[in-house]
Amino acid sequence: MEFRVLLSCALVCVALLRPSDSQDPLPEGALNCCEGDVLFLLDSSGSVSSYEHSRMLAFLSELLLPFSLGEDQVKVGLLQVGTQPRLEFGFDSYNTQSGLQEALRNTKALRGDTNTEEALRMAKEWVLMPGADGGARAGLPRVLVWLTDGVKPGDVVGPMAELRDEGVAVLVVSTGHGNYQVLRQVVSPPVENHLYFVDIDDMSIITEDLRDAIIEIIRAERLQVHDVSTDSATLQWRPVLAGLQGYYAIRFGPVVTGGVGGGGAVGSGTSPSTSGGQYQRLTRPSDSNSVELTGLTPDTAYTATLSPESNEQVLNPLSVSFTTKPVVLSPAVVTVSESGASSVRVSWGPLQPASVKSFRVEYSALPGGQLHTVTVARGQNSTLLKNLQPDTTYLVTVSALHSSGKERAMSVKVCTQEVTPALADLQLTTVGSDAVQVDWKAGVGGLRGYWLTWEGQASGRSALPAQRSTLYLPPDSLSTRLTDLPPAARVCVSPIYRTARGEGLCCTAQFHSNALPYGYSS
Repeated sequence: MEFRVLLSCALVCVALLRPSDSQDPLPEGALNCCEGDVLFLLDSSGSVSSYEHSRMLAFLSELLLPFSLGEDQVKVGLLQVGTQPRLEFGFDSYNTQSGLQEALRNTKALRGDTNTEEALRMAKEWVLMPGADGGARAGLPRVLVWLTDGVKPGDVVGPMAELRDEGVAVLVVSTGHGNYQVLRQVVSPPVENHLYFVDIDDMSIITEDLRDAIIEIIRAERLQVHDVSTDSATLQWRPVLAGLQGYYAIRFGPVVTGGVGGGGAVGSGTSPSTSGGQYQRLTRPSDSNSVELTGLTPDTAYTATLSPESNEQVLNPLSVSFTTKPVVLSPAVVTVSESGASSVRVSWGPLQPASVKSFRVEYSALPGGQLHTVTVARGQNSTLLKNLQPDTTYLVTVSALHSSGKERAMSVKVCTQEVTPALADLQLTTVGSDAVQVDWKAGVGGLRGYWLTWEGQASGRSALPAQRSTLYLPPDSLSTRLTDLPPAARVCVSPIYRTARGEGLCCTAQFHSNALPYGYSS
């Protein structure tokens, strides 16, 4: 079923087994596990007898007793429901259990009508409003726990839905058995964990379950791990001892599974070792909030416990588990530089001469070229691969043999540059007064064509720039005629390859009556 029905015989049996309410034993350690604002909405109308009202307050006293209160902890408010709802105390009222417990003992019933709608309006617009004067703290969990006798709850479905939409977790404890359909609509899911039906004389039966449900909502990761490396980690916590006399005791060591230490995740069947000097201990002053753990073993699961020690307040210890990072074996990075037509330089890192015996560099042209191998001493982190084929893709693999027996390899593709020879010969022959015959010698294989440009020399008297013209010719072309050239036109021819343009040659056309061949030869 979705709600908790407590049979009368079971209630009596369980109640006999629990300590009486008058004992109220202090917990061994305060619950500094949590951080959030918890508002209790207590039905204090005329339908609730004085006896029932006192039993509800005693229940709240027992429920809240273990919590650590304060600015960085849990804050509690109490809003009573009557004809005119009243905030008995807000979140800023009590930072100690003694003050809170005294306030609960002195709380008087309001009587009158059950004006729950007005109480919820006050909660939404004031008490649970982050940033409001005396309201909830921004960025922290907010919880509303409604204690009611279930008699005429009023129109609460809409207001409760608005609170839930704003991030407030709603829990309900009913000492009656009516209005189940209404109450199940107002609680936050899951219903089975947040809706309780219990007889007024047996409320203590649900104390632990309700407390656990609240803790689940406001639990804070008070002990966190940051900056985990191969041999260190940083613990960070909220300074729960700030302003108190005391210190933090830190205890950490590797987790042991089945009696053998080492790496692995922490799970069931794992327990920290306390033998063989495995654990280390540190202390930090009460105003500190972090400590660096050093000297850790790589790739190993650890557990750490933080114990706040103070004669003024008892706080429970906090624990956390983490795993150090494994050692990064070289090579972790392979890079290529100084790439030429017949050679490339391959580099790798990190350089680990203490743990590496030697490096082996293997390379072959793709696809299916002959495999070549170069052995490099452990103190070097680069080598120059020579006698490579131009304009070719190679697969290069760098392997490191470590002293531990492990071998790590990393591969990368590299490309040699294309050979792009310069134009070997260029000749111009004037034809008439404004044309030239352009001839050049063919280059090496792999040509994709030729690129011709020509332009006239700019005149010192003219503000206009010299006009530039271009022409592409296929690779089988070895000559062309240019006409309508301006005087002293400069003609350039460059070979074009697949990846780049080769170095070209240029000549200036000289027009005169006795035209003769002229040009430039490399």
